[in-house]
Amino acid sequence: MTAVSPSSSPSSAPRTAIDSAVHADVAARLRAAGCVFAEDEARLLISAAPTPGDLAAMAARRAGGSPLEHVLGWADFCGLRISVEPGVFVPRPRTEFLIRQAVRFAGGTPAGRRLAVADICCGSGALGAAFLGALAEEWEGTADLHAVDVDPVAVRCARRNLAALGGRVHEGDLFAALPDDLRGRVDIAIASPPYVPTDAIRLLPPEARVHEPRVALDGGADGLDVVRRLAAQAPQWLALGGRLFVETSEGQAAPAAEAMAGGGLIPRVAASRELDATVVIGVRR
Repeated sequence: MTAVSPSSSPSSAPRTAIDSAVHADVAARLRAAGCVFAEDEARLLISAAPTPGDLAAMAARRAGGSPLEHVLGWADFCGLRISVEPGVFVPRPRTEFLIRQAVRFAGGTPAGRRLAVADICCGSGALGAAFLGALAEEWEGTADLHAVDVDPVAVRCARRNLAALGGRVHEGDLFAALPDDLRGRVDIAIASPPYVPTDAIRLLPPEARVHEPRVALDGGADGLDVVRRLAAQAPQWLALGGRLFVETSEGQAAPAAEAMAGGGLIPRVAASRELDATVVIGVRR
C-alpha cells in the first residue's frame, strides 16, 4: 500500500478513515462470533468483497460459522490459491507435509521420465495441483495426473482447479474410478482420505462438522475404513517401486502401516511435529 503524504488531496484522508472504520467493525463482528484471527479475516473479507453489501453478507456468513475459505471462495495451500465452494472439504496446512514426501520421491526418479500420478479422495484437487506445482520447480520430468473423488461437488471443484494444469478428474470410488490402462502403472498415489472416527466427528469445530461433507470426514469406527481399502487396492494399481502416500493421525499410523503390509506393500511412517502431520507410505516391491 502506498503511504499518503501530507500533500495528498483532502479526499484521501476520509477514504483511509472509512476503511479503518469498516475493518474495525467487521473485525468486531467476527471476534464476537468467536473468530480467533478476526483482524486478519476482516482484511481478507474486505479485499474480496466487491461492494459494501457483499461485505456485509460475507461477514454474516463467516460470523454464522461458515469456513472462511468457503466465504472467500478460495483456500491457500502450498502457496497456491485453490478454488473451494460450500460443500467441499477445505485443504489443511498439515497436508503440505504429504506433498513434500511425494515430491521428494518423484525427484529421485530419472529426469525425462513421465510419471503417472493418482490423487485419490481428491476433494478440491488441492493435493494434485500442489504436487504438480512443486514438481515443476524441483524436477525436470513430466507427470500425468489423474484425480478421483466420489462426491460430484468435489469433482466439479477439482476440475476447475486442475484444468489449466492438464489434470484429469474422475468421479467414482477410489482406484476403481481410474482408467483401466493405469492398472499396474501408477508411480505415485497420494491420498488425504477421511480418517476421523465416526464418534469423534461431533467433537470437530462447526466449520468442519456442519459445513464440510460427511463423506470427506467420516473414516468409520476407528477412522481407518477408507485407509484399509486404499491399502488393499493399491498393489493392483501401483507400478513396481511405486508408492502410496496416505495421511493419517499419529495414533492411526501403526494400524495403517499394518494394513499396507497386509496388502503386500512395504510400509514406513513419516511425521512432522512442526505441522502435526503423519504420512504412512507403502512401497510396491
